[in-house]
Amino acid sequence: MGRAAATGGGCSGARRWLPWLGLCFWAAGAAAARGTDNGEALPESIPSAPGTLPHFIEEPDDAYIIKSNPIALRCKARPAMQIFFKCNGEWVHQNEHVSEESLDESSGLKVREVFINVTRQQVEDFHGPEDYWCQCVAWSHLGTSKSRKASVRIAYLRKNFEQDPQGREVPIEGMIVLHCRPPEGVPAAEVEWLKNEEPIDSEQDENIDTRADHNLIIRQARLSDSGNYTCMAANIVAKRRSLSATVVVYVNGGWSSWTEWSACNVRCGRGWQKRSRTCTNPAPLNGGAFCEGMSVQKITCTSLCPVDGSWEVWSEWSVCSPECEHLRIRECTAPPPRNGGKFCEGLSQESENCTDGLCILDKKPLHEIKPQRWSRRGIENASDIALYSGLGAAVVAVAVLVIGVTLYRRSQSDYGVDVIDSSALTGGFQTFNFKTVRQGNSLLLNSAMQPDLTVSRTYSGPICLQDPLDKELMTESSLFNPLSDIKVKVQSSFMVSLGVSERAEYHGKNHSRTFPHGNNHSFSTMHPRNKTPYIQNLSSLPTRTELRTTGVFGHLGGRLVMPNTGVSLLIPHGAIPEENSWEIYMSINQGEPSLQSDGSEVLLSPEVTCGPPDMIVTTPFALTIPHCADVSSEHWNIHLKKRTQQGKWEEVMSVEDESTSCYCLLDPFACHVLLDSFGTYALTGEPITDCAVKQLKVAVFGCMSCNSLDYNLRVYCVDNTPCAFQEVVSDERHQGGQLLEEPKLLHFKGNTFSLQISVLDIPPFLWRIKPFTACQEVPFSRVWCSNRQPLHCAFSLERYTPTTTQLSCKICIRQLKGHEQILQVQTSILESERETITFFAQEDSTFPAQTGPKAFKIPYSIRQRICATFDTPNAKGKDWQMLAQKNSINRNLSYFATQSSPSAVILNLWEARHQHDGDLDSLACALEEIGRTHTKLSNISESQLDEADFNYSRQNGL
Repeated sequence: MGRAAATGGGCSGARRWLPWLGLCFWAAGAAAARGTDNGEALPESIPSAPGTLPHFIEEPDDAYIIKSNPIALRCKARPAMQIFFKCNGEWVHQNEHVSEESLDESSGLKVREVFINVTRQQVEDFHGPEDYWCQCVAWSHLGTSKSRKASVRIAYLRKNFEQDPQGREVPIEGMIVLHCRPPEGVPAAEVEWLKNEEPIDSEQDENIDTRADHNLIIRQARLSDSGNYTCMAANIVAKRRSLSATVVVYVNGGWSSWTEWSACNVRCGRGWQKRSRTCTNPAPLNGGAFCEGMSVQKITCTSLCPVDGSWEVWSEWSVCSPECEHLRIRECTAPPPRNGGKFCEGLSQESENCTDGLCILDKKPLHEIKPQRWSRRGIENASDIALYSGLGAAVVAVAVLVIGVTLYRRSQSDYGVDVIDSSALTGGFQTFNFKTVRQGNSLLLNSAMQPDLTVSRTYSGPICLQDPLDKELMTESSLFNPLSDIKVKVQSSFMVSLGVSERAEYHGKNHSRTFPHGNNHSFSTMHPRNKTPYIQNLSSLPTRTELRTTGVFGHLGGRLVMPNTGVSLLIPHGAIPEENSWEIYMSINQGEPSLQSDGSEVLLSPEVTCGPPDMIVTTPFALTIPHCADVSSEHWNIHLKKRTQQGKWEEVMSVEDESTSCYCLLDPFACHVLLDSFGTYALTGEPITDCAVKQLKVAVFGCMSCNSLDYNLRVYCVDNTPCAFQEVVSDERHQGGQLLEEPKLLHFKGNTFSLQISVLDIPPFLWRIKPFTACQEVPFSRVWCSNRQPLHCAFSLERYTPTTTQLSCKICIRQLKGHEQILQVQTSILESERETITFFAQEDSTFPAQTGPKAFKIPYSIRQRICATFDTPNAKGKDWQMLAQKNSINRNLSYFATQSSPSAVILNLWEARHQHDGDLDSLACALEEIGRTHTKLSNISESQLDEADFNYSRQNGL
């Protein structure tokens, strides 16, 4: 071609030189120099207007090769005699072109369209500094025109995202930014966002922007924006999904407005009033923080007591009036009624005759009027006689009725000795008249042994016969010698029956130190395998559905204990006025709890009732209630609640509250409450986080079934309170169950995960368990909100042969994603082969009621000295506040400041906390650290103590 151009375009023979193409063609349609013999022939003449260059109607576009599929590049121009493609600077062979020719009707110019295919192999084989490209070149009479370069690339999309979106927890109205960097790809991937698998349209929601670098931006978070977000990347090759990102929009709690102050809770004297607010403005949602601060505020209040009016003394008689009468008056001003008190009853004016017959009335001598007056007075006397006669008859009828009821109750009594109770007349102090025993009573231990019928003794004193002198008086008589099991059973507040009891009674039970002599201490049994006295023998526990105990207390105070339940009541010295005594009772509700939980609230303790409710104490008493919470202020919000007379429950205080009306001290297993009024109390808890833990006691019991080859295992999970486990043991005793392993504690979290109980390591070829029953699962809600009702799972094991008498296996109790406990069972299924050892029961099972100095660990004289020392303020700060601090009482000190003797109340709280150990050494060490004493209480010489304290100290080993 270079030579043709140099010769001015000369072509030999039939070839024609085309300067605009730079090629020689045959005259009759010769093929192009790079073409073949069957190439397209050029027309003899071009009907286009002279001087027109080719114009591209369609130029080749950039293209992508998907997998192994070739792509087609298209080019169209007019007027065009020829069109060829040039790729990467080289001409594409004419055979690879597909050409079409047409005529433009509007202009009459010739239009030519050309196609070529580009394969994946061609693109992969090209190794140049830039992408594979192709370009069209079109010829006309005037010259050539070139199209744009079209690049051809192999399309792909990587699998992994360069950055996946990450989950977020944002407060409401906060900004949410989710970053997404799609996988590398050609062409670049387009990003689309999904929320809960639904596409997000940012054009319809102005609050959402998805245009900035593939990121998702939510300007102000709403609750509806919570969900799972996914980033979708796609191009012409494939689609890719990112990992889902969970977005949680939470709401922090906000306090509502304070309510108005309530009315003072007492109508007379000092009380308290409160106001409350709720964490509902807004309420915390989706894990938002609970409100900080107190939900209840309490302040003391004083209500003016109503004062009833009283009459002044009568005035002097007035002068005698013309009507022969004189007057005298009195006023209701000593004192006048105030604060709603009653007005004086009676007349404020009185008149009578003042002349003794010397005065003339209506011009008649007075002695003539007298007969008429005497006749009227006679009529009045007759009516009085009738009135008194009626009252006398009524009194006689009531007396006959009382005698009849008394005789009937004596005839129906199941006891051999009657006790006449006069507590209604003597204010709590009774006269006991011990009469002879009726013959033929089947309740006597030895009916053949006849009692001494001549013996009779009268005893006056309180119901709780615990004074040593009283013991000697009671045991002098030979009446009690044949009866070794005499108990006192209080049937009501007005009747006491003395008889033989077949089983332990909590209701008014007297311990063995009261009377008679010779009673043995109660003991229990257990298996020998590293056991502790914690396991109770099944036969030593009561079967009553309601636990109740009573005692009579006076000015000296005392302690009332519910055996084996952890519930106790401490009446301080001086809390009851002198010369007064009260019969105080305490009970535990073992039925369905009357306190219904609200929302996430959980019952953590038994419902404890103490009374009488109308009793007034001058010093706060201490009530100890066991609970099952793993104490932590970070995870629990624990409340003390009280049941009203209408049966509703109201909050007294939160354990963390500052209050001057009552005080709560929370120990790991019990709560000690200082109160001024009796009633029904319980502890509830609101879990603040999922880490809140309830302590459960897990135990396994076993017994033979009706089928001699079967053996039943029952696994219990109950709240870790003594009374809850006592109820389980009582039920198992009736079913013939045997405690197989020492109970263990399981920490059950409030994380909504269920509880699994399974039997493991069953000896093969000896025992078998029914298929698919070796593992049982208990839902979370049933365990978390059990409300002290026993929860158990039963497993039935079967022996292959009757000769198998030993059973060993493991019981696994675990919470999913939580704590786990293993109970190792190794026992004989035959009663005769079980080995047992004896041990003493809990300390509080022996003394349900103690009165006077014996009920307290600190001798009274030492207590007085401590109070006198620490109640006086000291410039060095060594006063009652330091005493409280050394005894781990660091909160709500304002409560003690309102008491007349703060040190006495602190010591009362110490007595309640140490009723079992009585660790006086620790108290002495605390006093020594303060610097007020330098000698331990346990080493104080006996000469320093009062006589009563001396006797008490010797009994307790001080």
